[in-house]
Amino acid sequence: MMRPHEEWPIDDARRTTVSLRGEYVAAGFTDRWLAAMVRGGVLAKARRGAYVAGPVWESLGEAGRHSVRARAVLAQARTEIALSHVSGLLEFDSPTWGLSLDDVDVTRLDGRIGRRECGVRPHRGQVIAGDVVVRNGVPVMTPTRLALESTTLGDVEHGMCVVSDLLHRRLTTAAQLSERYALMTHWPDTMPTDLVLRLSDHRFESIGETRAFHLCFSRSLPMPVPQYEIKDAWGRVVATVDFAWPELGVFMEFDGKVKYEKLLKPGQRASDVVVAEKRREDLIRRITGWRCLRLVWADLGRPDATAAMIRDALYPPSIAA
Repeated sequence: MMRPHEEWPIDDARRTTVSLRGEYVAAGFTDRWLAAMVRGGVLAKARRGAYVAGPVWESLGEAGRHSVRARAVLAQARTEIALSHVSGLLEFDSPTWGLSLDDVDVTRLDGRIGRRECGVRPHRGQVIAGDVVVRNGVPVMTPTRLALESTTLGDVEHGMCVVSDLLHRRLTTAAQLSERYALMTHWPDTMPTDLVLRLSDHRFESIGETRAFHLCFSRSLPMPVPQYEIKDAWGRVVATVDFAWPELGVFMEFDGKVKYEKLLKPGQRASDVVVAEKRREDLIRRITGWRCLRLVWADLGRPDATAAMIRDALYPPSIAA
C-alpha cells in the first residue's frame, strides 16, 4: 500500500490510542473498574468494548469522534477491512456536508459481504490493486475510490461537494475518476455518478461555490464560468471572481465564513476584510462595467428564490425589454 503525504500530525487527538476490553481484562482489570473509570471521566467508551482517554474524547467534535470509533472498529475486526465511504473521507479531511456520521463505513478486502452490526455499515464492492492506501496509520480507500463511493450516498449536489473538493486539492484527477468509474458499472446506487463527475470541477474552492454552481444547473440557469480572471486594459489579471457570465456582464461571489477567514491577514479585523472586498468589487465594476451578485450560505437553502434573484440579475427588466 502506498502512503499519501500530508497526514494528520502525530499528536492529533484523532490518532488517540484505542484500548479494547480484552486488553484490560488480560492486565487484571475488571468490568466494574472499567465502568467506574468511564463514570469518572478517566476513560470514555468509543464503542462497545473499546475505550479511549476521557479528556481526549471530550475534546473531539462529531467528526473526530467518528474517526476514533472507526479505529475501534478496525481494532475489533476479525477480518481484513478498510475504511471507506464517509469514514474514509474523514481521513482526508474531506467535507461530509449532509452525509450521516452515525455509522462507521467499512469494506471487506476478502471480497465477501460484511455483516451489519450496531454502529458499523459494511459495503460490498470489488477491491482491486491500488484501491487501498495507509492514511494516518489505518487502511483506507484511495481518494479516487472515495470520491466515486460518495456519489452513491446521496443526491448529485452532495456528491459534487465531495468530488470537487478532492479534485481541488489534487487528491484525484478527472482522468483517474473516469478510469476507475469504468470498472464500477455494476455497482448499486451509481445512477447519479455520471452526472456528478460531469458537473464537478477542480476550480470550486468551497462547498458554497459547489452548491451555487449546482443551483444554477438544477434551476436551468445559464451556467457560469468558475474562477473567472478579470484583466485590465493592459491584459494584467487584477482579480479572480468566483463565477462570471461574461456575455451577460455579470459576476457572482459567494461570501462564506471560510472565504473571509482565508482572506484575513495577521492583525486584521473582519471589518478590514469586508472593506477590502468592497474596494475589490468597485475595481472590477470600473474595469468591466459588469453587475455584481453576491450569495451567502442562507441563499442556498432557498434555491427557488435565489434562482429567481440570479435570473433577474442576468436579465434585468430594462435589458429584457
